[in-house]
Amino acid sequence: MQKMKGIMLNPFLYALLGLLLTIEVAMIQAQDQSGFISIDCGSPTNSSYTEKTTGINYISDSKFIQTGESKSIMAAYKSQYQQQLAYLRSFPQGKRNCYTINVTSWTKYIIRATFLYGNYDGNNEIPEFDLYVGNDLWETVKIKNVSLDVDYEIIHVPSLDYVYVCLVNTGSGTPFVSALELRTLNNDSYVTQFGSLSRFMRFDLGSITNKTYRYKDDISDRYWAPISFSDWTQLSTTLTDNSFTPNNFSVPAVVLSTAATPVNDTASFDFYWDSDTTNDQYYVYLHFNEVELLAQNDTRSFDVFLNGKNWYGPLSPGYQMPNTLYTSSALSGEKRYLFSLSRTESSTLPPILNALEVYTLRDFSQSYTHQDDVDAITNIKRTYGVKRNWQGDPCGPVEFMWEGLNCSVDSDNIPRIISLDLSSSGLTGEIPSSISKLAMLQHLDLSNNSLSGTVPDFLTKLQSLQVLNLENNNFTGSVPSELVDKSKKGSLSLSVGENPNLLCGSASCNSVAVKEEKKKTNIVIPIVASVAGFLVLVVIIVVVIFCFCRPRTGQPTATVSMSNIKVEPTSSPSITPNVSLLEAKQRQYSYTDLVKMTNNFERVLGKGGFGTVYHGFIDDGTQVAVKMLSQTSAQGYQQFVAEASGVKLLLRVHHRNLTSLIGYCNEENNTGLMYEYMANGNLYEHLSGKDSTAKFLTWQDRLRIAVDSAQGLEYLHNGCRPPIVHRDVKSTNILLNENFQAKLADFGLSKSFPTDGGTHLSTVVCGTPGYLDPEYYISNRLTEKSDVYSFGVVILEIITGQPAITRAQGQENTNIIQWVKSRLSQGDVKNIADSRIQSNFEISSVWKAVEIAMACVSPNPTKRPNMSEVVKELKDCLAIEIAQSQDAENNPSVELLTMNFTTELNPRARFAYIYIVPSACFFLLDLF
Repeated sequence: MQKMKGIMLNPFLYALLGLLLTIEVAMIQAQDQSGFISIDCGSPTNSSYTEKTTGINYISDSKFIQTGESKSIMAAYKSQYQQQLAYLRSFPQGKRNCYTINVTSWTKYIIRATFLYGNYDGNNEIPEFDLYVGNDLWETVKIKNVSLDVDYEIIHVPSLDYVYVCLVNTGSGTPFVSALELRTLNNDSYVTQFGSLSRFMRFDLGSITNKTYRYKDDISDRYWAPISFSDWTQLSTTLTDNSFTPNNFSVPAVVLSTAATPVNDTASFDFYWDSDTTNDQYYVYLHFNEVELLAQNDTRSFDVFLNGKNWYGPLSPGYQMPNTLYTSSALSGEKRYLFSLSRTESSTLPPILNALEVYTLRDFSQSYTHQDDVDAITNIKRTYGVKRNWQGDPCGPVEFMWEGLNCSVDSDNIPRIISLDLSSSGLTGEIPSSISKLAMLQHLDLSNNSLSGTVPDFLTKLQSLQVLNLENNNFTGSVPSELVDKSKKGSLSLSVGENPNLLCGSASCNSVAVKEEKKKTNIVIPIVASVAGFLVLVVIIVVVIFCFCRPRTGQPTATVSMSNIKVEPTSSPSITPNVSLLEAKQRQYSYTDLVKMTNNFERVLGKGGFGTVYHGFIDDGTQVAVKMLSQTSAQGYQQFVAEASGVKLLLRVHHRNLTSLIGYCNEENNTGLMYEYMANGNLYEHLSGKDSTAKFLTWQDRLRIAVDSAQGLEYLHNGCRPPIVHRDVKSTNILLNENFQAKLADFGLSKSFPTDGGTHLSTVVCGTPGYLDPEYYISNRLTEKSDVYSFGVVILEIITGQPAITRAQGQENTNIIQWVKSRLSQGDVKNIADSRIQSNFEISSVWKAVEIAMACVSPNPTKRPNMSEVVKELKDCLAIEIAQSQDAENNPSVELLTMNFTTELNPRARFAYIYIVPSACFFLLDLF
């Protein structure tokens, strides 16, 4: 029934402090436009001004782009629009042209691009072209009228300290742009599990002025367009920003001061929209505020229905108390979405709605070029003053790769520069040291330029370099001996002729080049063959890893089903993981040993995609779990090899809260891994209640398990060198021994973290839906905080007894985080704690555990605690519970703590738009 989620509110003091901070920040932003980047595209170089109707400060785009032509719209249209639309930048040259805008990484932005053709070129032919954010398509720009502007908005969290906004010529006219605007948002608003939100609609319902509001009415400069229909009427009041406490969405007072309501008091309030395809995904936000001070005998209460099913309710908007309803996951799979707000039987007044927003999900999954390569090639561009159209990301998308570059994708799906060709480019000066930062460079061609100085030694450090062409330049001195030696051995094709003053050893490089000519011919063929073979192998590895690790495009991580991924082998190959992965020879067992220790594989403990797990005993009587690889499962093979890779980690980590590897078998077609036997299975089995033989876990039991597993994870992060990120923390990977001691298991996805001072590891996204860190998903940047997020979900499972994702048949999948937030808004922990442990716990202990969990699952990684802090807080929870249990033996008592919370619903949702009349739908679409 109630599937909408609410913002978690802290106790009164925290709420008061948060309110004061919100008001202060809002006042500062309103005064100085902090977080605003306002670019007037095409305006005179280095110009700036304050737009008189909004007071927004605009600057020229000359510092953000080096291409394009400044143009002015026809004079007849200038008086109709604000100043920032009088000019535009047109791009008649190049297929892709990109703005590079410096931002604060991991900060939520509205990015808005505005286009007004205004017949600037006198052709009266409206172009159509593509708009990109980074390497991903944002929208196809379609302008319906010469004299009408169109704008596109996206809510996006950049993973880097800059963002590319690119215009791409698709052959249907010259791209152009009039204005680019970036506005910061509250990071706790408009939260998704992954991806960005492209504005579909945003409306002010019940408007009595018929004006579109933006800054200064809206501190985030969102556009609120008026909308009304004949079946609606308006209610209004007088509000200012000081009249109420805003929620995270900070809808402006002028919008919340009016509301739409049905003309017929007994009628429902309906709206709908038709989706282009059933694959479209929507987030929707419904904003409510009671604008009437109701009489003592009056009530306004209504339910919200979606396609005839109760979506939320009943809802009674508070007077001057903003509420926002939003769905917890994407709405998709329907051709039409019909919403009805229907009054309850006890209500004396009809439903109201003040404002609504609808966004479509954009899964921006294209990886950016490795940052080291970006920094290096940018410095090379700056040093040489390269005149080519080097804009946007160097390696992506593939069709827009920078001229003279060739890129490949490494095993973690991060593009790397492998070839740089700057021949015949008019280059002067020395070879810049930035080239040494292109660590994966295989081919470097600087021939036919006017380069001078010595051939630098740092070129010898490029371990992947296979071809180096420095011909026809003005180099002096000697070629580094290591380069000459590599050339003689055939591992490097070196061309240094036509450099009169350059020596190769004791002789002129010209004479050496002649002697080496025949050798070159013999070298080229095997090099080409080896490179081609290497690239084929890389492509195969990338495809396999992508298929088995990455959730399907366009689906939220909270709902994607990994079971949909299936690989059918063309035959039943003999599969044997690389024995080098399995070190520690003293732990190797034969297949005969396995047959004996499992009594011919008599007792099955479980099955998976990899094969079957059996119970067994080794010679000293120790019980083991023997995981055998199925010979017919290609998918299982990949899972198994991943786990075998994790064995390298298991062999060097030892902790009482990590599962121990006993041994392995790697004999022809029989492959297996042996772990210590965990008699009580995994944590999920006990929390779910699906196993009738599972032990009931008290609150104290659960806290001990939480502390144990947290200690194991903390050891991986802080006790190992280099540190290890688990990458698949979940309740099924927390195993319990005969004493219910918890141990973290399954290191198949684990990654060793760099110790060179790096803040993250760029890697393909792997993990389990429901536990996957949304920041890691959208950025490919793995940190220890990704494990912290996953562990936060586990703590919530321990507290609630609910699964990470609830999949009710015929209903929307529900994520546990949103489920908890909706109940926190009611202020009673008994609505959160597992009903099986009700009244058998110290309430302050549960509250503290909830606070820890919610901190762990913060959308912003910097706000999450580290695992050392989590361990400390969980131990405090356990100490509180133990002390309470001891007191209860002497003075048993029952306590009910009721927290005084202000009700504030802050839904995170995807919505489908619905309108009473089909023609109304087209009218709304035309507005944007």
